[in-house]
Amino acid sequence: MVVAKESYTYINYITLFLQELLHQRIGFCTKVIYYAPKSGSSLNCIVFSSVIDPPYNTGNDFVYEDDFAISMSEYLANSGQYDEVGNQLVQNTESNGRFHTDWLNMLYPRLKIAKNLLTDDGAIFISIDENEVNTLKNICDEIFGRSNFVAELIWAAGRKNDSKYISVSHEYILCYFRNSDFIKENKIIWRERKQGLDDIYTEYENLKKIYGTDYEQMTKEMKLWYKNLPDGHPAKDHSHYNRVDGKGVYFPDNISWPGGGGPKYEVLHPVTHKPVKVPSRGWLTNERTMKEWIEQGRVEFGKDENGVPTLKSYLKDREYTVPYSVFYKDGRAASKRLATLMGDKVFENPKDEEIIERLIEFCGVSDDDYILDFFSGSGTTAHATFLANIMQQKNRHFILVQIPEEISEKNATSEKSKKVAKSAINLCDNLGVAHTICEIGKERIRRSARKISEDYPDAVFDGGFRVLKCDSSNMKDIYYNPSETQQSLFDTYADNIKEDRTPEDLLFQVMLDLGVLLSSKIEKTTIAGKQVFNVADGFLIACFDNDVTEETVKAVAEKKPYYAVFRDSSMANDSVATNFDQIFASISPDTVRKVL
Repeated sequence: MVVAKESYTYINYITLFLQELLHQRIGFCTKVIYYAPKSGSSLNCIVFSSVIDPPYNTGNDFVYEDDFAISMSEYLANSGQYDEVGNQLVQNTESNGRFHTDWLNMLYPRLKIAKNLLTDDGAIFISIDENEVNTLKNICDEIFGRSNFVAELIWAAGRKNDSKYISVSHEYILCYFRNSDFIKENKIIWRERKQGLDDIYTEYENLKKIYGTDYEQMTKEMKLWYKNLPDGHPAKDHSHYNRVDGKGVYFPDNISWPGGGGPKYEVLHPVTHKPVKVPSRGWLTNERTMKEWIEQGRVEFGKDENGVPTLKSYLKDREYTVPYSVFYKDGRAASKRLATLMGDKVFENPKDEEIIERLIEFCGVSDDDYILDFFSGSGTTAHATFLANIMQQKNRHFILVQIPEEISEKNATSEKSKKVAKSAINLCDNLGVAHTICEIGKERIRRSARKISEDYPDAVFDGGFRVLKCDSSNMKDIYYNPSETQQSLFDTYADNIKEDRTPEDLLFQVMLDLGVLLSSKIEKTTIAGKQVFNVADGFLIACFDNDVTEETVKAVAEKKPYYAVFRDSSMANDSVATNFDQIFASISPDTVRKVL
């Protein structure tokens, strides 16, 4: 997705996104944000490429706040669980008469808000299955506009044998532009690198080591290698690239003029020195260029002059193609890879990080762009972003959003689900963290970053991320009616900050208020005996310790930050509070001062 509002940074948009969701009291995906660290000043234009995986509305796989679809007695009977702020949650089952309506009421406002994050060249990808694909298409046509519909990608995930009638073995990914007219006017195109190329190049290099310059034998072995590949292997789609020479792998392409009417002239066979057969449609190019091709070894001749030559089309020159709307990817592979990474199966039906990697790579997400996923689950999008960055040597960032949904064996709908929940709980216990999906996602991001660093030790790679949780204000509610005001309240609210808030809580609130990137570099230092936060290399300096003296204030002022923030109640005495502004006015008058 792309954002371009001149006065806003990306975090302003994400904050507004979360605030709007909270305001509408639709509690899904409003609690935890992950994103890759990035230092620097505010940005005017951020690119988002969003691949979201919303609940599929099967009746078993998600819960959300709902107080309008069923009666109070049914509500209490079916629910039995609450979120951390007391909102009751209820499953969306087929027994609910508003099964589809409830799902739409959950998803519609999220897509409506998400659209506001797009600039004209942005796009959104939404994963869904057959249960709600038609319903989703209808609401997306309304939100994004039917003219902005790009394609319905079909993922063939392998046969399922649990059906009585037809094995439905595919899923869908709906794709919409923000502004298709802008895409056309600016001639923006999408291209993706063909799948399986690295395997082909590896086989070519292996054959070179064995057969040297015996290209005839190498060609035989290359054809045999393609034949022995398993069905579904991506390299098999390029089996026509089965001939080799010193320049690489190629296939013999047509050298005649498309549609006829091409030039006709004499071309001599390099061995017999007799004119070869001229194609009926004429040659593909003029005589001069043909001579250059022959000198470069790009023209392949037959054994004698009786055959029409062909043009060597090298795979390395045709690595990119228009993305196909239908593709095959074993649906079990992603689950196996995640289980291997995590040490056990701790998440059911994770999205395939290699598919999301593919989407990121071909839709034009470039350096310093952001990928947003507001149904992040196990953190697949972060893993996919890491992979795409490594493969294309880019520096993209991600923002993931997920509520800390509790993992419980009691909520499992089958023995298989119960086993997965138990494994996930064991992992959380070993890590010493809460039993939530967010903790599984965070650990998955850590482990995927570690593995990629090990697999690509020489690559420039940043696997860091920061975790933020939405919460109420750090400030106490001090607004009372006159009749409710009592003498004792004056002492209670001498400090206007809630007692359970840490200095880090205060720092991030200040960063949000001032529009400082939450991904900015943060260093803890000690100045005049007090802990000080140095944000973005001195752009913001904040101190929330108690008993701050004039010595500390002067030391901060001498750093000449753009912003300086202190806590009102932390001043050592009235003299420090009185002289605070004067100290900065004399030492660093341009510093913007803020007191909490």
